[in-house]
Amino acid sequence: MSKTIFPVLPGAESFFHKGNEIGILLCHGFVGTPQSVGELGKLLADKGFTVLAPRLKGHGTHAEELENCCYLDWFEDLEKAYLKLKKVCKNVFIAGQSMGGTLAVQLAGKHKEISGVITINAALDVPGYEFFRDKTEPRFIPEGKPDIKAEGIEEITYSAVPITAVKKLLGLITFTKSKIADVECPILIFKSEEDHVVPPESSDFLFESVSSPMKQIISLTNSYHVASMDYDKEIIANQTADYIRMCCHPEIEIPVSR
Repeated sequence: MSKTIFPVLPGAESFFHKGNEIGILLCHGFVGTPQSVGELGKLLADKGFTVLAPRLKGHGTHAEELENCCYLDWFEDLEKAYLKLKKVCKNVFIAGQSMGGTLAVQLAGKHKEISGVITINAALDVPGYEFFRDKTEPRFIPEGKPDIKAEGIEEITYSAVPITAVKKLLGLITFTKSKIADVECPILIFKSEEDHVVPPESSDFLFESVSSPMKQIISLTNSYHVASMDYDKEIIANQTADYIRMCCHPEIEIPVSR
């Protein structure tokens, strides 16, 4: 029996903005797509950076495709995108929303040459999924409306998520927690004070656990979980740009806001 091939949903495609020699790799979250970091990517590209956002396997197509994926697939997709960006940029920073932040932390722990990490409500604890850790059914779990404070914002996502994928996400979180101390590069951590998916304490744990001598945590007061699409996205872009400028070596051309 042939394997079903699902098309990419309109608007869920990967994107690339060519800029200077400072690259930012943007990673979306669980059941999200590059669309969720699209506006943030444009804001950063407007500041002169080169920006790449890959679409992780099983995302932006159909929930049945996600059912056959594991976190190693997602990590491999992000790592391939990093190596691609590294070929055209002198410095590369990794930024991730939710699970994208979790993967970014893991990638930085493996590739010590990464210039810095930026996390946005990194998923190191997802209480709403814990109930399903040892479950095998139902096959699909209904997903609620994306956690965004701003009205009228539509995120491309799935209405239901495979229980197998949820268990893979929980496995990723457990593994990443054991590797956080491997992160030694500069890290900027954004946390929403009101997040209905990942507790703000998850970001506090990340801040305390990394080995980075240069680390900063910023609270977002006007956004929920998907902060990259919420009211504080400009704050995230501006603070990220400032942090990257501070991290970059003097010989690198510093991007200037347009």
